[in-house]
Amino acid sequence: MIPRIYIPGDSGALALGAEKVAKAIEKELADRGIEAKIVRNGSRGAYFLEPMVEVATADKGRVAYGPVKPSDVKGLFDSGFLTGGHHKRWLGAPDKIPFLAKQTRLTFARCGVINPLSLDHYKAHGGLKGLQNAVALTPADIVKQVTESGLRGRGGAGFPTGIKWKTVLDTTADRKYIVCNADEGDSGTFADRMIMEGDPFVLIEGMTIAGIATGATKGFIYIRSEYPHAVATMQKAVEAARKAGVLGVNVLGSPNAFDMEVRVGAGAYVCGEETSLLDSLEGKRGQVRAKPPLPAHKGLFGKPTVINNVISLASVPVIMDKGAAFYKDFGMGRSRGTIPIQIAGNVKYPGLYEAAFGMTLGEIVDEIGGGTATGRPVKAVQVGGPLGAYFPRTLFDTPFDYEAFAAKDGLIGHAGIVVFDDSADMLKQARFAMEFCSIESCGKCTPCRIGSTRGVEVLDRLAQNIEPEKQIALVTDLCNTMKFGSLCALGGFTPYPVMSALNHFPDDFRPTPVAEAAE
Repeated sequence: MIPRIYIPGDSGALALGAEKVAKAIEKELADRGIEAKIVRNGSRGAYFLEPMVEVATADKGRVAYGPVKPSDVKGLFDSGFLTGGHHKRWLGAPDKIPFLAKQTRLTFARCGVINPLSLDHYKAHGGLKGLQNAVALTPADIVKQVTESGLRGRGGAGFPTGIKWKTVLDTTADRKYIVCNADEGDSGTFADRMIMEGDPFVLIEGMTIAGIATGATKGFIYIRSEYPHAVATMQKAVEAARKAGVLGVNVLGSPNAFDMEVRVGAGAYVCGEETSLLDSLEGKRGQVRAKPPLPAHKGLFGKPTVINNVISLASVPVIMDKGAAFYKDFGMGRSRGTIPIQIAGNVKYPGLYEAAFGMTLGEIVDEIGGGTATGRPVKAVQVGGPLGAYFPRTLFDTPFDYEAFAAKDGLIGHAGIVVFDDSADMLKQARFAMEFCSIESCGKCTPCRIGSTRGVEVLDRLAQNIEPEKQIALVTDLCNTMKFGSLCALGGFTPYPVMSALNHFPDDFRPTPVAEAAE
């Protein structure tokens, strides 16, 4: 048996030195005259252990080592790592590493396990079962199953996926489209990238099921330009799927036709908003469209269009494979299934953690994330990207659930969590939110375009201690105008980080006067 060595080729692992490790292992194999197969898999998401190298052994199964440095490679071979030998970087069976063992992996079950570009490997690990079931059903039955599963949009809004699909199915048109929103621009988020680089066929399968369910025959994956590795992987996967008959005029030999292509965005944050994304896909400047009409009625090129996030679509195959009841059994309230929580910022154990809805924010930050990397107390946690609210420790008992977060004036968004220790200045964070909005605004509506610019100016005056109470009243009024007057969520949600910082950390918004500080 030729040894099989798994080295992640995922962007996160590459940023941590995986390519240098791969070259060092290749050289060591050549120097020792050992024949082995190197597989560039995706990351399992435990980024604090990357680069994590795994070896498939005959008697012990997969054995992991990490974080591996190029300087460790010679010692690994000396310790017999090709047969799972012990070394200071030895981690044992990957699925027994505590960070990974406690997860409920449905959508990310294959990430880090398979060769991302091997369709045979994908099928050997349960891939295409959902699509095989789908081609045997009517479109209405597929939509019914997705609806009954309770799946909601994982891109931020949390809109029921089944309702969106049914609207497109029920709309008559000569052409319909499936658009995958892979413009993952939120800070602290990397779940979409992980799927596209680590298990691209699950996204292709999910989009194909969506096409069959709604009568759409063409799909587009809109990926942000900052993800070159994801773009390359998805393009290769689409070609492989087409060659194998997963895509084309007869999907898996059925009468259903569906094909797709990858499109690359120009890097505008606002193109994460679905109508702005559609304008960009059509070759226009990415600007928000007024609603109605909804994209489900008149979307891409004026045709009925399903627009779903990567994780929403990648969650569909397991629903069609295991059934709606199986998926709905996970979660709480109206938040069903699992959610890939991305833990980042000043945290000891950063990474992706897939679990059922319902864990508290405190459990995620303190137990799974291990608290701050600096060892200082956690001051604030921002959930939901740059438009998400800052939660203080007093709100750490909040369950990870759409409605529970909304009740505390927060949002789950794309489930990115960024941790800050007690050295963070929340006035500066509030200013950053306003500045981010002013830079990324598409400029179409006044509350967002002008309100965010004025917000930066007001917070700057507040930082200089110029009539602080007046500035606080003014920024509160600005936030109210932006929240209710903006055309889309960019301007509408910018008040969330600003007002949560102001309400939960008021001391940071009342700087010590210069004269007092001097004394």
